[in-house]
Amino acid sequence: MAWYWVGGASRRLRKSSLSSSTLYLSRSIFNPLLSTTSHPTPNRNYLKPFRPQYNRFTPIPTLEFFKFDWGFRVVAHISSSVKESKENWSGNGGLGPSPSKSEVSWIDLYLPKHSRPFAHLARLDKPIGTWLLAWPCMWSITLAASPGHFPDFKMMLLFGCGALLLRGAGCTINDLLDWDIDTKVERTKLRPVASGLLPPFQGLSFLGFQLLLGLGILLQLNNYSRILGASSLLLVFSYPLMKRLTFWPQAYLGLTFNWGALLGWAVVKGSLDPAIVLPLYISGVFWTLVYDTIYAHQDKEDDLRVGVKSTALRFGDSTKEWITGFGIASISSLALSGFNAGIAASGQLAWQIWTVDLSSHADCNRKFVSNKWFGAIIFSGILFGRLSS
Repeated sequence: MAWYWVGGASRRLRKSSLSSSTLYLSRSIFNPLLSTTSHPTPNRNYLKPFRPQYNRFTPIPTLEFFKFDWGFRVVAHISSSVKESKENWSGNGGLGPSPSKSEVSWIDLYLPKHSRPFAHLARLDKPIGTWLLAWPCMWSITLAASPGHFPDFKMMLLFGCGALLLRGAGCTINDLLDWDIDTKVERTKLRPVASGLLPPFQGLSFLGFQLLLGLGILLQLNNYSRILGASSLLLVFSYPLMKRLTFWPQAYLGLTFNWGALLGWAVVKGSLDPAIVLPLYISGVFWTLVYDTIYAHQDKEDDLRVGVKSTALRFGDSTKEWITGFGIASISSLALSGFNAGIAASGQLAWQIWTVDLSSHADCNRKFVSNKWFGAIIFSGILFGRLSS
């Protein structure tokens, strides 16, 4: 009788699930992105005698490209991480990994396999760093334009490429110097050097290639700008060490990331006008203190455990008061440059500070990424001011 019951259940299981499983496998293989969408499921009542005793937080066994789920279906899958934690499942009602954790990078989809570690090392799939480095350059070039004229688009394009290269080189330096810290931090432990995917020597060779390309851009500038641009490398190479020495690495990052506010003016004018470029530079430093303090709140638990320092740990529960002061200082310094571009952008900055949930990693990252729009608003205001003057 028992064998008859098992045989009947097996026949019903094959009939109800085989066709849908086969169809879903073929769709998933030819389009991996469909693997996270809903799909037909067999009647769970038939599966009860055979269902593995997983709870909602038990990771499903995963191979490189195929995932076996509770219904014994094989599902084509691409994952950006090697494991799924309780947080991944609980964030999606226990039904599967949350979208942010199973996000697929274009690097893993479209680049050749041997080049992917280098692309990840340069953070090519995370352009926010390039935007944050490029905007002060664009502000300065636009401020230096003749009244009633557009800024030099060739220089803006050149600085855009330079920002992409220098930001990538900075990430490479950071990963080479911080590999021992990165292995202990949840957000960074899968970076190419920290995870062992890329040997340090290959990372160092890649850094040499990045700096060589950057030198090619620097040589197209005037002599004054070449010296000024090359001097920024002292900040770039020393920044990763600051989190070991001081609670203010975000301030040091501000000095580094806003160097373009000085360089952009020098490229156009051949010298610096301290009355204009210094307030612009200081404004950028305070802006960096706002967005990078918010960003640092993502890692505060790991930073405290590992022993590295940040303004997020320094300010603690007083963070919003501190970054409000930094935001006011940033807008005020921008006004001292002679333009009121910061008036429109102050609303965006106030929205970040007042609405950010410092206990939520996702919201901190959202507010951090939104700073590309702050930079765009400032640029638009400066451009409009130059064209209308």
